Amino acid sequence: MSAGPSTPPPQATAPAAGAPRAPIPNHLVWAILVTLFCCLPGGIVAIVYAAQVDGKAAAGDYVGAQQSSDNAKLWSWISLGVGLFAIVAWFGLVMLGALADAGNY
Repeated sequence: MSAGPSTPPPQATAPAAGAPRAPIPNHLVWAILVTLFCCLPGGIVAIVYAAQVDGKAAAGDYVGAQQSSDNAKLWSWISLGVGLFAIVAWFGLVMLGALADAGNY
């Protein structure tokens, strides 16, 4: 009983050295926007990571460039969340102050 010729499972191959790679997004625009409109400290961290992406990709460090891209995206989201929370909290405190002061007139 012959089962026929068996073929080995396909192997994952790394792209050739000269093969074009998909561009890695640097998220710099989002980092700048959250720095200006939401949370300055977290936005600056996001800008630093976003600025590292293109340099690392140009040097051939694609893993490092992807890590910097992911960190820039993460810090952009963190800054957006902190900024939105601060805006909502400030608005809530203003409204509470207005309600507390409304009976004094």
